Amino acid sequence: MVLIHQYDFISAQTSGTTVTFVIIEGWIVTVASVGDSRCILESAEGGIYYLSADHRLECSVEERERITASGGEVGRLNTGGGTEIGPLRCWPGGLCLSRSIGDMDVGEFIVPVPHVKQVKLSNAGGRIIISSDGVWDALSAETAFECSRGMAADAAASQIVKEAVQVKGLRDDTTCIVIDVQPPEKPTPPLPATKKQSKGVFMSMFRKKPSESSSQNDKEYCEPDVVEELFEEGSAMLSERLDSKYPLCNMFKLFMCAVCQVEMKPGEGISIHEGDSNSGKLRPWDGPFLCSSCQEKKEAMEGKRPSGDGRYSSGSD
Repeated sequence: MVLIHQYDFISAQTSGTTVTFVIIEGWIVTVASVGDSRCILESAEGGIYYLSADHRLECSVEERERITASGGEVGRLNTGGGTEIGPLRCWPGGLCLSRSIGDMDVGEFIVPVPHVKQVKLSNAGGRIIISSDGVWDALSAETAFECSRGMAADAAASQIVKEAVQVKGLRDDTTCIVIDVQPPEKPTPPLPATKKQSKGVFMSMFRKKPSESSSQNDKEYCEPDVVEELFEEGSAMLSERLDSKYPLCNMFKLFMCAVCQVEMKPGEGISIHEGDSNSGKLRPWDGPFLCSSCQEKKEAMEGKRPSGDGRYSSGSD
């Protein structure tokens, strides 16, 4: 039997988390990240690539401007007498991140919209490290790769956590996953059938000698180890993330919410351009469209709640 205090239950309902979601399909790696966990790639050649984005307020001027433009406040913890300590935080709530999943007790300015990046690896592959902030607060990307070099993926993940704990102790979530993206193993070619030596000598007298070009073609071509960026989108505004041009081929989706895909009756959909200063130039069928529920969530995330609900008062005093 597990005893759960009422406070713990409430805390679990309102608490939040960061997310780093990785899909690997062949040589294509797609990463969606919210918060300050990171996904970092080291190519086979040794280049390091950051596939996620930190949503700490300290790291992003753009995110700070988005929050203040929506009516939130950004500042450090005030201990009294004008003394401020710690990292930049969003008020109300005091969270030091601008994006997270959950955190129901903070303002609507903390959004769950992920940064998405997609890259294509060369056929040489690479190593991917996915870790929470407890690792990255203690280790640089270079140190994480170096301390685990030559190890199998499972052993490498354990070694990275060990190194991080040795530097700063176990003060925060310190979780690590290591993935090796490797070329497929070549099947062993079957051995040629043995032939009588006399016949082989006779045939070799008339066999055409292979040219240099044919022998070169037999060698496997290896592409240079270059990581190609295919896609990146980091905006926190849903209206910028969705297809604003909405081509004519998508007209059949007029009665489907672009976010939750629920079917809507004619006239129920709300264009993502609703309230836009340029909306007068748009036609009635210019989508995409949102259902009323998703539209309310969009407005909440963009800080467009009615001014009378009193949810923007600062808790920093």
